[in-house]
Amino acid sequence: MPDDAPMIGHNAPALPPEVARRRTFAIISHPDAGKTTLTEKLLLYGGAIQMAGQVRAKGEARRTRSDFMKMEKERGISVSASAMSFEYDGRWFNLVDTPGHEDFSEDTYRTLTAVDAAVMVIDGAKGVESQTRKLFEVCRLRELPILTFCNKMDRESRETFEIIDEIQEALALDVTPASWPIGMGRDFLGCYDLLNNRIELMDRADRNTRAQSIKIAGLDDPKAAEVIPPAQLSRLREEVEMARELLPPFDRQSFLEGTLTPIWFGSAINSFGVQELMQGVANHAPPPQFRGAASRDVAASEDKVTGFVFKVQANMDPKHRDRVAFVRLCSGHFLRGMKLKHVRSGKPMAIASPVMFLASDREITEDAWAGDIIGIPNHGQLRIGDALTEGEDLRFTGIPAFAPELLQNVRAADPMKAKHLEKALTQLAEEGAAKLFKPMLGSGWIVGVVGALQFDVIASRIKEEYGLPVRLEPTQFNGARWISGPKEKVEAFIGANRGHMAEDHDGDPVYMTRLQWDLDRVVRDHPDVKLTAVKETLV
Repeated sequence: MPDDAPMIGHNAPALPPEVARRRTFAIISHPDAGKTTLTEKLLLYGGAIQMAGQVRAKGEARRTRSDFMKMEKERGISVSASAMSFEYDGRWFNLVDTPGHEDFSEDTYRTLTAVDAAVMVIDGAKGVESQTRKLFEVCRLRELPILTFCNKMDRESRETFEIIDEIQEALALDVTPASWPIGMGRDFLGCYDLLNNRIELMDRADRNTRAQSIKIAGLDDPKAAEVIPPAQLSRLREEVEMARELLPPFDRQSFLEGTLTPIWFGSAINSFGVQELMQGVANHAPPPQFRGAASRDVAASEDKVTGFVFKVQANMDPKHRDRVAFVRLCSGHFLRGMKLKHVRSGKPMAIASPVMFLASDREITEDAWAGDIIGIPNHGQLRIGDALTEGEDLRFTGIPAFAPELLQNVRAADPMKAKHLEKALTQLAEEGAAKLFKPMLGSGWIVGVVGALQFDVIASRIKEEYGLPVRLEPTQFNGARWISGPKEKVEAFIGANRGHMAEDHDGDPVYMTRLQWDLDRVVRDHPDVKLTAVKETLV
């Protein structure tokens, strides 16, 4: 039976039925593990789309729904997190598709602050890859429950026990099989569903067809022998018996604490295993959980509406030149037209046109509940980390900004367009797409990113969305640190180091570094000034 109880340790009142049926989760993976394809099939089964688009498909009609940027479509990678909502089997799913490419991991980190569980997609041939490890560590820090989907079983894959052993060793995570593959590669027939005693057979002819499901009374049922060749059935029986002896059974509390993951095997491109994974999310993933704020924890069962911005996306629809803030509702029942307090500015905001995303289509929503993700079109008032409440001055915690690892000067190809460039860069910085620094001495702007591919995306977006070709050039600096400490000490430090000083787009002082020696010197000569590589957004 599904368990909608809150996680242990926060004895909040019972959740309203609409909140209890919410499942808000992210999909994480290494690039090319099939995450975007899986997202498409989840939307297909959820009825949000009629035909799943493939990442490398041709023709506008089959473009993947969660990749809306031109560059994403051209390169076949996801570089921006998209949020989509749909209903399935009595549950309301809020699915966040995150960037798989490591150069965009900061966007993924912020996204994981807005979900209650994660689906980890791994490639059956490649197992646990580097980016999978990094993203898993973020999930572990947040104690997120994880469901695992081992994809591409219709291709040559590793042995099943080898895949499970690698997850257990590389991630220090107990694994319990929810399904077991029948063969692999060309011989892959489908899976045995251990949770429901069913054989699921894959249809290779139609990639959008659901699996044929055969209910059996265990693997000794004669029906099993009718659909599985003798050699494969014998091996399946042997492996399932070993799995039941060697691997732990599913334990909900261990799962909720993030120490055990159920694993499903399948082929997203063939729509196989997807429905079972969805049922797993519906039955096992937790309903909306409490959210930490500086003054207190906010329970999903509370009556008053609260929420925070975890992402801002400009120009999702190039025709409308819009900016949409993605807001995770933490509590209450939101109604269209409500006036909420924008805590950072202290001003009320009337939310007149809130939207939900059904794939890449947006619809005005009349109401939403704790756990939902709504989009609020705005003209720059909302930034990442901003809180919206019915009056309380809440400051949600845990939404980080990381010091960039790569820096470049950015200049407009046409010097007369410098003001336009400033506007474009400021909007991208407010989205979290890059860090923007204005040196205190000299002119121009410095853009900082975590990965080199982000520079390509920034240049491409400024050109496409703002009609402004730009030049990115090397800068003398190779690092940046935020400054904190007693006010008079910080002011003295800034005065003594103006050649190294800049401000970020929030107006906070930043110390730009050329060498490790610069950092060592500050520690030696200015012990009261603290340099940090992470700035946590508090509003």
